[in-house]
Amino acid sequence: MKGLILSGGKGTRLYPLTFTSAKQLIPVANKPVLFRVIESIRDAGITEIGIVVGDTAPDIKAAVGRGGRWGVKITYIHQEQPLGLAHAVKVSRDFLGEDRFVMFLGDNVIQGGISPLIEQFAASDWNSQIVLTRVSHPEQYGVAELDDEGRIVRLIEKPKHPPSDLALVGIYMFDHNIHTAVNNITPSWRGELEITDAIQWLVENGYQVYPYIHRGWWIDTGRPGDMLEANGLVLEELEPSVAGYIDRDSEVDGRVTVEKGAEIINSVVRGPTIIGERTRIVNSYVGPFTSIYHDVLIENSEIERAIVLEHSEIRDIPARIQDSVIGRHVSLIRSPIKPKAYKLTLGDYSKVGIL
Repeated sequence: MKGLILSGGKGTRLYPLTFTSAKQLIPVANKPVLFRVIESIRDAGITEIGIVVGDTAPDIKAAVGRGGRWGVKITYIHQEQPLGLAHAVKVSRDFLGEDRFVMFLGDNVIQGGISPLIEQFAASDWNSQIVLTRVSHPEQYGVAELDDEGRIVRLIEKPKHPPSDLALVGIYMFDHNIHTAVNNITPSWRGELEITDAIQWLVENGYQVYPYIHRGWWIDTGRPGDMLEANGLVLEELEPSVAGYIDRDSEVDGRVTVEKGAEIINSVVRGPTIIGERTRIVNSYVGPFTSIYHDVLIENSEIERAIVLEHSEIRDIPARIQDSVIGRHVSLIRSPIKPKAYKLTLGDYSKVGIL
């Protein structure tokens, strides 16, 4: 089998973070989501992986390379515009050939990996296997309707009136017949070739499509709140370790990971939390469900349930920061200059809550 990861798209729901970087490279528990997807496919025994890229291709290529660090071979496939998941399959035809493959959205995080699913599909004669999970707002997803025997009746993309609460997780398995399907569908009202329409074509034409219902958690990290939720879930599963320095005046509990070169000085850190390489926490409090990435300074401040990206600094902030995603090279400091005032330089689509 081969792997196909979709890493195109503009990530508009994560503006302004994605103005300067691909959304798939934003880290969850200090590891980019795309890296987690590659590892999940690799752990399932697949070593040939195609990554569909768009406008952010240079960033993704620079971060991923040719796949040597994971022991896989990466092929990049350019998609000029994000015209739907089925369109991504269409432009990947030369790479996929006649092989079976797993398609994985590059901004999805799933509990437990996909190894059991790959084994199940590889041992079957199914033409496709789709992964479903129950969600509270199915109208935001592709939705599956099953009959009383658990077989697929129909699939609908973002329905106004969902026939069920079973959403399609961003993981699909196909054999070569999917190429016939994508060539026999037309663009939806959104102007895209929908993968739900292609799978529906398989169902209506007598091909075997098996619906697997995932019981664990799954997160589409498309919004800041989703990123924070995924970050917390992954942190809870992380095996804590300490490779950095903690001074004797600090209080750090057993659920905290301190990466190489990090320093914690006269501070309180409560897990599950991860402190990145060469990051310094000084006279501060870092609360649960927080990921501080590499080369960050937090001094005389408090933060919890947050993600802070690399090369940022947070100093002398009088109120606790929480439920926040802070981007790269951000400087958040309390200025001594009078008169006292909020002095802000904010990019488009920024959101700031002020006491």
